[in-house]
Amino acid sequence: MSPAMSAASFDGLADALRVETRHDGQLWRVFLDRPKANLLDLEMSASLTALFERAQVTEELKLITLEGEGKHFSFGASVQEHLPEQCADMLRGFHRMFFGLHDSHVACHAVVRGQCLGGGLELAAMCHRVFAAPDAKLGQPEILLGVIAPVASLVLPERVGRAKAEDLCLSGRIVDAAEALRMGLVDEVHEDPWRACEQYFESHLRSRSASSLRHAVHAIRMHFGRAFEERIRDLEQLYLEELMGTHDAVEGLLAFIEKREPSWRNQ
Repeated sequence: MSPAMSAASFDGLADALRVETRHDGQLWRVFLDRPKANLLDLEMSASLTALFERAQVTEELKLITLEGEGKHFSFGASVQEHLPEQCADMLRGFHRMFFGLHDSHVACHAVVRGQCLGGGLELAAMCHRVFAAPDAKLGQPEILLGVIAPVASLVLPERVGRAKAEDLCLSGRIVDAAEALRMGLVDEVHEDPWRACEQYFESHLRSRSASSLRHAVHAIRMHFGRAFEERIRDLEQLYLEELMGTHDAVEGLLAFIEKREPSWRNQ
């Protein structure tokens, strides 16, 4: 690790993230570490954004891995923060996290155990590779709450193709690791997904130039990144100015929080 990136440099992330540096600082093993089930709330999103900004200036870093502390990767974004009074800040803070991941130009892998839902799946799908345990459950259940998944609407078609992305985003169904592997949502299923991820690093990334890897990451995602930034702004506008003006979006969120069935008006 460079002198500018001492272990103390991670102290400000301690409430939401736990970071282990491995292989002489060439790999950061990052744990989402926030009850309940590592929700990607504003604080978690801000912590990850800060982490990606630090990664951008750490010359020897070759790989970031993301995994959940405990049994699950993440239940997704905070439903409470989706309500009208908070959703603009939530959405923009959440999307800044993805800009940070992209702009770091560092390879990023997801290690998924247990449930990986909503914003959790969006984060995993944005990674360059996804390693999953056999017990993993993945899905975009936003539609069940009457809302949409802007990042998934852009990232999943790139990862699994439009038809499969539409299936996940329109149905809200949850798929197991085996189906996720078949559809390309994950890249490898292993009893120990962290070990599989680390072996990939050791076999394919460790001996490479960190500088050249960054340029390769930048090159392979350059056009996608430009399109993502432009289109996510359109989807933010759709979400905030149209969707959140409907009865059913707010009703679905309130019903989830109040643990009851939603009463849809179809408007």
